[in-house]
Order: sequence, then C-alpha cells, then structure tokens
Amino acid sequence: MADRLQTLLRRKGVSAGDTIVLYGDKNNWWATYAFWVLRLFDMANLRIMDGGRARWVDEGRELSVETPASPSGDIVVGDRDDSRIHAFRDDILAHVEGKGHLIDVRSPEEFRGERLHMPDYPNEGALRGGHIPRARNVPWARAVDPDTHLFRSAAELRAIYQEEAGVSPDRPVITYCRIGERSSHTWFVLTCLLGFTECENYDGSWTE
Repeated sequence: MADRLQTLLRRKGVSAGDTIVLYGDKNNWWATYAFWVLRLFDMANLRIMDGGRARWVDEGRELSVETPASPSGDIVVGDRDDSRIHAFRDDILAHVEGKGHLIDVRSPEEFRGERLHMPDYPNEGALRGGHIPRARNVPWARAVDPDTHLFRSAAELRAIYQEEAGVSPDRPVITYCRIGERSSHTWFVLTCLLGFTECENYDGSWTE
C-alpha cells in the first residue's frame, strides 16, 4: 500500500519537504480522515485548513473549477505503522474490559440505536443499532463552531471532552463512528488540538 500511496502523491506533484494542506466539506471530516491515513505512514508535514471549504466560501475567496497540472514529485513514503493510532476489533474488545476511554462520535439517535446512519441520510449501513458497551457519546461536530466553521478554542474543547465527557488525557482513548471518517475528526481534535498522546481511531467502527 505504501507504493500505491507514493505513486498517487508523486502524481499530484508532492515532493520531499513539501507541506500538504488538506481541506474539505462537512467540517473537514474527510480531510481529517486523509490526515489520519497519511499519519499511518508517518508523514509529518500535514496541515488541516481550519474552516474547510465552507469558511473559504463565506469569506468570499476565489474558487476554481480547473484541475491543476503539476510536475511529478519525488516524495518517499515509508512503511505503514498501525501500532500508534489505529485500533482494530480485538483492540476494542480488550479496551472495553480495561480502563481506557471509548468515544462514540455518532449522532445521539445512532448511539441510542434509533438509526443506523446519520439523520438526513438513508437509514442503512449497519446490521444493528446501538453502541459499544462503556462508550461515551460526544457527537463529532460539536468540536466545530457552526457559525464560523472553525474548530472551537482549546478551552471549549477541554470543556466538552474532559469536563463534560470525563475523558482524561492520561488514559488511552479510542474513537469510533460508523465507518471511521467522523471519528478521525475527533481523533484529530484530541491528538492535534488537545495534545492527547494515547489516542487511536477505530476505522472498522460500528459497521464492523
């Protein structure tokens, strides 16, 4: 997989030493998923554009429909390492029995088992409703100010995750959603904005 990723990034013109800036819609949830995947390959020069495309549009900035052409890059992608930030099913089973935090970032309706997907989406994508035992529900989008599309301040984020949800930075944390994209957003918030050092994303999530 490292070879395939390297080929893709080189085709996009990425070279050694370049900084990759990621952004998207939906409060950057797919951007943070891409960020998480690139971190699996130990790529360090990564940034998320705070506010994503929505903020860019709100500020009246220029938009383009052209596909830029770039000369091939020379970036070298290292081996994938799942040991630090990627949780698997067996990790979850052990985590439930241990003393770590498990954060379900889906909507309250999904958490309560009333829906199998987010509100306003087709109610499909999972076999059963409910949540993993011991999980705490902190919907992913709470980390973003809905008016500005920007991430909330560190103080506001600590109030949500540490004071309200009781998540402690000195205990391991695993985030999950339905297929891992929304939970990558919370993983990014906890690790990159709040400095949690033991935090993994379970991309198999509720579907698995």
